[in-house]
Amino acid sequence: MDIRTLCLGVLTMGDATGYEIKKIFEDRLDLIFHASYGSIYPALTRLTDEGLVSCEEFVQEKRPDKKIYSITAKGRYSFLEEIMKKPAPDRFRSEYLATIMFSHLLPAGTIAELIDQRIVERTEKIKDMASQCPGAPDSAEQFMCGYGQAVYKAEIDYLNEYRHLLEADALMSRRAAE
Repeated sequence: MDIRTLCLGVLTMGDATGYEIKKIFEDRLDLIFHASYGSIYPALTRLTDEGLVSCEEFVQEKRPDKKIYSITAKGRYSFLEEIMKKPAPDRFRSEYLATIMFSHLLPAGTIAELIDQRIVERTEKIKDMASQCPGAPDSAEQFMCGYGQAVYKAEIDYLNEYRHLLEADALMSRRAAE
């Protein structure tokens, strides 16, 4: 699913500014998709040009005009067509795992720090989600929130159980180099 389709999806929840759409990506869609202003605003412009979204501008004093985006009937139909299609396979991207791929080049202490830091970050994510889940407005968002917590918990469990593999590799590589 691309950024345009996800912007349409967000707008099915209600009218929003680009800033509000970005906040939804940061808060509610963080587990599944990352979007920057540099991708959201061009997508909204294209969607507006195609008549899938309408935009109403409000003049603000000493600030840029506020643009509020709304999904049109054509946009709603287009979004429904997209989500009726079979989803493409998930593609996973992780700078963390890319670093771990080359962990044999790192000192054991650095690897331990990386893993410890990741566990702390994931624990915080679980806490954040736990505070947001009870207020989730519908079943789908409750499901996504629970799913996110389960994924992060599984990652923490995996890191705790198998960290010794990376740490041992680093120690062995260091000894071999001496």
